Amino acid sequence: MKAIVYSDAGGPEVLTLTERPVPDPGPGEVRVQVHVSGVNPTDWKMRAGGVSEGISEQVPNQDGAGVIDAVGPGVDAARVGERVWMWEAAWRRADGTAQEYVVLPERQAVALPDRASFDLGAALGIRALTAHRALTVSEGGPGRLAPGVLVGKTVLVAGGAGAVGNAAIQLARWAGARVITTVSGPRKAELAEAAGAHHVVNYRTDDAAVVIREIAPHGVDIIVEVAPAVNAALDHAVAAPNAVIAFYDINGGLDFTFPIWVAMRANVRWQGIFVYTIPETAKDDAIAGVCAAIADGALRVGEDAGLPLHRFPIERTGEAHAAVENDAVGKILIDVTPSP
Repeated sequence: MKAIVYSDAGGPEVLTLTERPVPDPGPGEVRVQVHVSGVNPTDWKMRAGGVSEGISEQVPNQDGAGVIDAVGPGVDAARVGERVWMWEAAWRRADGTAQEYVVLPERQAVALPDRASFDLGAALGIRALTAHRALTVSEGGPGRLAPGVLVGKTVLVAGGAGAVGNAAIQLARWAGARVITTVSGPRKAELAEAAGAHHVVNYRTDDAAVVIREIAPHGVDIIVEVAPAVNAALDHAVAAPNAVIAFYDINGGLDFTFPIWVAMRANVRWQGIFVYTIPETAKDDAIAGVCAAIADGALRVGEDAGLPLHRFPIERTGEAHAAVENDAVGKILIDVTPSP
């Protein structure tokens, strides 16, 4: 089978196309014929850092979608033929989704409804689970998203044209929240509106704090933050009492400051989100919430959903990684096995 591998830290040039034997699933595992592999920023960052201890050759990419074609001992044989989406395939493992077949624990291959495309399945994982976690860490808030559980809440999504931002907008809308998002230009505003944001604020042309406070005079309850080092002052300027600022990336810097007394008086909380290491119960809730949103048609991809798709064949995985590293707007997908 075809597989993309790397053994050394470096840029996209360290990714090599090779031939490998098709692996067999072990106890509690399934083998998935990968149709589409999704690329996230975490994938190129892991590649840039090199292989983990004990791994000599790494197949990249955490997310993907395909069909289970074999199961190991202890797994229901009825799962053979099931369409699935995969999460964290390469986390502390040598085998990601940039290969024609991948073996992984059956829990990490989640049923994908027939109505949902492999493109959608490959664009879930890191993106959707991170967004779900960010929307469910507020004080007294729901642990699992469902229709109506965020009614009466106002959510601010920083960077609504980004992949996680797009998922956060869609999930928050599905859960009943009023959604405000910030963007840097007209094109990204169009994408955020397509995702379903009620209000879009261009922070380069508007005084974002003033505009957001006009929209939400009592403040914002949940902030999904992609650039805490840049946006800390804005976040506190618009945060409602008892708000949570859920940050999931380090864009703009590794350190930040915020007004301590303002935060204390308002009981505002900063909450870090690193999807790989969130509690197992939270991960289970996120998977269940995302599955329910898929079933309701609430999670979408493509231009009309505010998340343009950019495709590469497996032989050009290096170019796909470079596109993500260079901040391509939309979702980068790798076609591994052509759909039937």
